[in-house]
Amino acid sequence: MSELVTVILAAGKGTRMKSKLPKVLHKAGGKPMLQQVLDAAKAAGATRHIVVTGFGGELVRERMGQQAGVEYVTQAQQLGTGHAVLQAEPQMQGHAGTVMVLCGDTPLLTGDLLKKLYDEHKAAKAEATVLTAIMPDATGYGRIIRAADGSVEKIVEHKDATEAEREVREVNSGIYCFEAKSLFESLHQVGNDNAQGEYYLPDVLEILKKQGKKIWAVAADDYESTLGINSRQQLAGAEQILRRRKNEELMAEGVTLMDPATTHVDSDVQVGRDTVIYPHTWLEGSTVIGEDCEIGPSVRFQNVTCGNCVVGQFCYAHDCRIDDGVALGQFNHIRPDSHLSEGVKMGNFVEVKNSSVGKGSKLPHLSYIGDCDMGSGVNMGCGTITVNYDGKTKFRTIIGNDAFVGCNSNLVAPVTVEDGAYIGAGSTITKTVPAHTLAIGRARQKNIEGWVDKREK
Repeated sequence: MSELVTVILAAGKGTRMKSKLPKVLHKAGGKPMLQQVLDAAKAAGATRHIVVTGFGGELVRERMGQQAGVEYVTQAQQLGTGHAVLQAEPQMQGHAGTVMVLCGDTPLLTGDLLKKLYDEHKAAKAEATVLTAIMPDATGYGRIIRAADGSVEKIVEHKDATEAEREVREVNSGIYCFEAKSLFESLHQVGNDNAQGEYYLPDVLEILKKQGKKIWAVAADDYESTLGINSRQQLAGAEQILRRRKNEELMAEGVTLMDPATTHVDSDVQVGRDTVIYPHTWLEGSTVIGEDCEIGPSVRFQNVTCGNCVVGQFCYAHDCRIDDGVALGQFNHIRPDSHLSEGVKMGNFVEVKNSSVGKGSKLPHLSYIGDCDMGSGVNMGCGTITVNYDGKTKFRTIIGNDAFVGCNSNLVAPVTVEDGAYIGAGSTITKTVPAHTLAIGRARQKNIEGWVDKREK
């Protein structure tokens, strides 16, 4: 399918979204709508994609980043869909194959559907093929009127349709395949003699029809896949559909979802079999969960790489790595660039930031571990803090293997606690603690007799 090129229309502002953000950058299923469309096109086999930007074009390019096979052109004035596609003509010089025109605000498209559209377009040897949908309520949509041989006779707008034509529920989705030469030749013939003064892409079909060219139509198996997004309400509806699809996919692959209605899993998340997801759990971004885990309730993982047999509940982790057999207690926060090694145990109210925690180490409760390199077999007592910031610079704490840090201790970085060292409870440590040494960094207790009586008098 190397000859398939897509042109993706992404120039509109999306007035009904009432947003400063270009419409195609609003997220559905955890990524921008435009990215969902690109992913579907790539899955269908297209290797080159020309994105037509307009409102907020620089921001679109910045947020989408550099992607293989993706090019951008600008529609300086938004003069209709036909005018938008015409902006891609210079990039299409020399291309004699098929052009698939997509809309950047249709995040429910799938690779399978677009491949079906392309395959049937080629099989029909059509000059143009329109993707259609059978709508439960077709009010307001352009109706597809087919000829006896199944080809498209015409597309008639709702306001112009006869009563018989309005009974037709097959509608135009606004997604097409064209043969490139015919498309651009016809676009130069499209006029703007209409109330909006715009150049409409569907007019190309009428031009080709008058030339005796074959116009075909392919109906989507599921009309939801073709839905475009024009409002926040429609965006919420798309989110529900994408979430339902993802949850069904996970369950079919052997993942248990205790309550799919309250489980939110983004499109790119991967979860291993026999993992159980409890209610009110969010798995977002590029998160990968291994097998035999128990995640939730009330867990939020963003871009987390998680091994097998991990247990976590009532916690938040993002941009970090959690290895096999880690146990996460309630109200933990694992922040970016942290790595919890195999068998780490975390209790309640623990925060880890930009730190590595070695195999089998324990962070029982009420601790802040920031900018720390911790070895294996370490026990951090309740209320232990790595004091990593002096108001200007962040410093690191190094803790060796099998160290034992007593409760309510402060490790003032930069500082090193060597292998097997012990730190007495309530200590503030500012210097290196040698291996297998007990360090006590607190004032000697002093009792003042009679002080209470004097105070009360």
